[in-house]
Amino acid sequence: MKLPRQRIVIGWTETVEFPDWNLGGVRAKIDTGARTSALHVENLEERNPGRVRFDVMIGRKAPFRRHTVTARVIKRARVRSSNGRHEERCFVRTTILLGGCLREIELSLVSRGKMLFRMLLGRKALEHDFLVDVSRRHVVSPRTRSKPPNPRRR
Repeated sequence: MKLPRQRIVIGWTETVEFPDWNLGGVRAKIDTGARTSALHVENLEERNPGRVRFDVMIGRKAPFRRHTVTARVIKRARVRSSNGRHEERCFVRTTILLGGCLREIELSLVSRGKMLFRMLLGRKALEHDFLVDVSRRHVVSPRTRSKPPNPRRR
């Protein structure tokens, strides 16, 4: 008899790290309605065949921390965005660290600059290891701040 695997409970928003890219502090919205995960990038450019270079912007408000990444393209696919339109997206594979769990995931690279969360973590990245408690935030990760808290706001 096979015992069920213990799953990690996470909130509807968490902070994700990308160890392969030496990048942390990326706020992600957990989106079980989305099949794939998406990451906001800027300055996406084709490099050698099968590789892309892009900037990941960290923080909620300017000034952002800019982190440049080069990755191998694993596929290009047509994706229906939240507004219902189809668009061609570039996908890369990388490792995320969430709640002490390392997972290799696929990410579509997209412009989410006007969105509150620059990353969506879809259900394919969550399957088998995570349960989402939608009533909570930052269950397994610290809340990141783009600037120090205002001491007068208490």
